[in-house]
Amino acid sequence: SIELCPAVNDLGGGGHGSAGSTSAADKVVAEIMSAGGEAAANYDSVEFGEKIVKTAIDKWGRIDILINNAGILRDISFINMKEQDWDLVFKVHMKGAYAVTKAAWPYMRKQKYGRVIVTSSNAAICGNFGQVNYSAAKHGLIGFSNSLAQEGAKYGILTNVLVPTALSRLTTDLLPEFAHNLLKPELLAPLVVYMVHENFQESGKVIEGAGCYYSTAEYFRNDGKVVPNATLEDIRDNWGDIASMEKKKPMGDAQAHIASLIEHATAKEHA
Repeated sequence: SIELCPAVNDLGGGGHGSAGSTSAADKVVAEIMSAGGEAAANYDSVEFGEKIVKTAIDKWGRIDILINNAGILRDISFINMKEQDWDLVFKVHMKGAYAVTKAAWPYMRKQKYGRVIVTSSNAAICGNFGQVNYSAAKHGLIGFSNSLAQEGAKYGILTNVLVPTALSRLTTDLLPEFAHNLLKPELLAPLVVYMVHENFQESGKVIEGAGCYYSTAEYFRNDGKVVPNATLEDIRDNWGDIASMEKKKPMGDAQAHIASLIEHATAKEHA
């Protein structure tokens, strides 16, 4: 078992980033306390990450776990998207995750312990019509998490991505009604708790959860093709080997991946 004392942050705004209410955070805090736990509510926007972290520090003197889950939608086709639609989505998803994590990071680094989860989306991995802004922001969070995983490793700070498919204030109207019971958010709670447990030692992972289904997503690269002094026609003629994913392997971290690319690029003969 694991005992958590959470600072619950929820601006309580609408799905498009409008208005705000204390009721969402208060409801969660009440549920935790009625079950015998401890919790403190915070109603700040995630852009004020230091205020959110201060709530935890003032109450418990430390912060061990951070779950970046704030999000909004401004779904619209790219041709009709306004700059405000782009900026607001990035402000909440990317800047919000940055601000809260930046505020928590010094405490975790000093105590040489931390567990960070960044929430991404299927739209980040696969793209989605009408969600160019959301997809880009959520994919940015994967890079954000992967880099933090490397920077935090020697300080005992583990960072992972969660890609949930679950019912929420944002997805109620997007998911088919028959799937609502199948995708109840509480079904992902055991996964999240396991990912922030002190015994969990994975970092830099992208973990998916949908109802009772849990999986890991990775980036892969094929064997490729060495084409010395390539011309346009050479690329065309070797496109089958360049594009085929019949033989593939995980890309790994950036340094190992770049080293592998350089090794291939300096090869003397065709693969």
